[in-house]
Amino acid sequence: MKKTAQYSTRQRRVIEQYIASMGDSHFTVDSLCAALLQKGEMVGRTTVYRCVERLKNEGKLRKYMQNAGESACYQYINGGHCQEHFHLKCENCGDLIHMDCHDMTNLAEHIKSHHGFAINPLKTVLYGVCERCRTK
Repeated sequence: MKKTAQYSTRQRRVIEQYIASMGDSHFTVDSLCAALLQKGEMVGRTTVYRCVERLKNEGKLRKYMQNAGESACYQYINGGHCQEHFHLKCENCGDLIHMDCHDMTNLAEHIKSHHGFAINPLKTVLYGVCERCRTK
């Protein structure tokens, strides 16, 4: 398999800097494109997608799969605090929320010890409606 050269273009640097500035916020390729455009950066969607995939492959981004037909969601993890915990996905606004919860950790441990099944919290997303959307 031929390895292609990785060029450090201005656009890639802009994308990487913006993603790093987001901290541990979650984003989609479309939301990233929109944010860059709002900042006056003219970066094509294909360039953004390729850069995001490269960062994911380098271990700097975590990818969360969505339901069929929905865009994948990403999170910058290079030095971030997002470790092995569950996430909550609002079906109304689309927010992906960190869930650091001792009870969920206990549930995962119970399932492993009593049912012989180890849950992967990095790939586990619980769906529902967030408090902000419920109170609107």
